[in-house]
Amino acid sequence: MTALPQYERLEAPGIWRETPEAQRREVIVSFGDATLVIADDRSARALTHWSLPAIARRNPGRRPALYAPSEEEGEELEIDDPTMIEAIEKVQAAIEARRPHPGRLRRFATLGTGAVVVLAALVWLPGALVDQAARVAPYETRAAIGRAMLDDLARTTGTPCHSTAGDAALEALAERLVEPSRIVVVPRALKGARLLPGQIVVLGADVLDGPDTPEVAAGEIIAAEVAGAGNDPLRALLHRAGAMAALKLLTTGDLPDDAVTGSGAALIATPPAAPEAEPLLAAFARAGVSATPYAYARDPSGESVLGLIEADPFKGAPAPRPVLTDADWLALKDICN
Repeated sequence: MTALPQYERLEAPGIWRETPEAQRREVIVSFGDATLVIADDRSARALTHWSLPAIARRNPGRRPALYAPSEEEGEELEIDDPTMIEAIEKVQAAIEARRPHPGRLRRFATLGTGAVVVLAALVWLPGALVDQAARVAPYETRAAIGRAMLDDLARTTGTPCHSTAGDAALEALAERLVEPSRIVVVPRALKGARLLPGQIVVLGADVLDGPDTPEVAAGEIIAAEVAGAGNDPLRALLHRAGAMAALKLLTTGDLPDDAVTGSGAALIATPPAAPEAEPLLAAFARAGVSATPYAYARDPSGESVLGLIEADPFKGAPAPRPVLTDADWLALKDICN
């Protein structure tokens, strides 16, 4: 889904430059729910994510449109597709219409913490405040929160596993599945996989000790991403941390020091609900991964996952390409040893 209801999926070609000195390269731009995903036009691997509310137009009214992830000098994206430009401008206009007047913001900045809290309570219900903070948080902020949650999770699961060959296999798996920007394996306590803010997927070592096929690990990662799409992990963290944490994130871009404390234990104690079959199968199809090995790993009898097995997009036919090479799979299975 995208930020605009009239578009279920919106992609366009573009020209991207990572730094002012870098060479321009052709990319595919995907318009998402809260971010603009810039991916390599050949491998489809995500290169960066831009927060839609933070995007700045460098040449208003001119074509091709030039965008940047913020007002600062650095990355630059050139888009000539009118539909994509119109979609970005609609989101920007809607955000600007809801944004408080700058003079009012300056006055608010001089108020004490107590007055800000009272004002927030009058303007927003706590739930709406949390939703707004999660919706507008830029990718860099989400990634930083995701790393902090991973550190907190490690208190329960142990330090993430590493090996030279295993780390290379994780990078190959992330590139093969496209969506996760980082995959981490933890040695204990966590069952299955969880999605953290910033597209960080944490995989329990139990998945690697199960059926001897990388499709099961890929399936757990895909299922975690689909579950996260329905329940944003940053929104879930903010609901747990409270409206004050959400307000600080909105006004300063940072969370209180203790907002992430205990989030790892809470993540383990409350496994995500199983995704609906239809979006899960669609995700398997997009990733080019068979759903059947994952389904049987979930239920060896096949009874409770019959829909996934019967509607497997690659049932009876091989997937477009292997999830991992045999060497990478063996290295991944051995990453915690």
